[in-house]
Amino acid sequence: MRLGIVCYPTVGGSGAVAAELGKQMASRGHEVHVISYRLPFRFGDFQQNICFHEVDVSSYPLFEHPPHDLALAAKMAEAVREHGIELFHVHYAIPHAIAGIIAQQMLGEGAPRMVTTLHGTDITIVGQDHSFFEITRFGIERSDGVTAVSEFLRRMTVEEFEIARPIDVIPNFVDLEQYTVERPDRSAFAEPGQRVLLHVSNFRPVKRVLDTVRIFEKVTHETDAILLMVGEGPERSSAQALARRLGVLDRIRFLGTRREIAQIAGMADVFLLPSELESFGLSALEAMACGIPVVGSDAGGLPEVVRHAESGYLLPVGDVEGMAERTVEILKDDERRREMGEAARHRVESLFDAERVVSQYEAVYDRVLGL
Repeated sequence: MRLGIVCYPTVGGSGAVAAELGKQMASRGHEVHVISYRLPFRFGDFQQNICFHEVDVSSYPLFEHPPHDLALAAKMAEAVREHGIELFHVHYAIPHAIAGIIAQQMLGEGAPRMVTTLHGTDITIVGQDHSFFEITRFGIERSDGVTAVSEFLRRMTVEEFEIARPIDVIPNFVDLEQYTVERPDRSAFAEPGQRVLLHVSNFRPVKRVLDTVRIFEKVTHETDAILLMVGEGPERSSAQALARRLGVLDRIRFLGTRREIAQIAGMADVFLLPSELESFGLSALEAMACGIPVVGSDAGGLPEVVRHAESGYLLPVGDVEGMAERTVEILKDDERRREMGEAARHRVESLFDAERVVSQYEAVYDRVLGL
């Protein structure tokens, strides 16, 4: 199959999943064409069967903002003419599905079919904006196939946008060969005997990064611990300021954006994800793949990933006190922490391994193409 993958190149769940899916499809012998305005961050290493097409957005005095969506549609059509792409897989309904529809119209009869994957923000935030509501719905309805990363997101899409068409639920995944339960050396961050907490996100307000700092501060009253904060975003400076006020800044390591998530996750004892809403929770899944229990919010699609009281604990959004208590409970009971870590890894192996999930995408591709 000649597959065109369209995604954002920035750090985040959708870009990570799109890149990992592209690599998995390429390893299965498919020809993968990645179309974006920059090489997605997880496509850093050369791999056979993967070709990158950069969208060049020109600036003209007439345009206050460069017309990225139109340039993307033109690049998608160009890639089809030059490489015979049979199927587009776009990640996010807007703007990528809309650009795909324009490209299909440009190409006319024989244009590639298109599968759209909904990741969350396109439905829970952007699509809810009145100015984008109708075009988001249009993009979903006009796609040849639609998938959502969780049952929660599928249900929300159907209810909020009154979608009648079927939507396949295909969860996010990890390549378990890249994740190990063997603990790497963490002496660069922690002293012997110190516990390590971890948070990974894009530091947007929805991630409630300040709650992560507050949870950690309460944990330090009960045990010697440090917190690794991985990611960048608008809440980073506020998190640093709060940590300074609470007197724990010297115990927090702000590591910025990192590619080696599998290695960093393996250093942790507990993963914290107190988000307002998670359509899925890819960062939690990556921690679980390393055998790390998760303490987070009972919100959105996260309960489909983390089984409460088995592979971690899920509490109401904003329950800083409760999350801190559960974190301390895990940290102080090595046997319980080990059992939860094993349950987390087993859940990933059973439901979210790349081999299982990528085959589900292939089945959708075959159905859309009529194979």
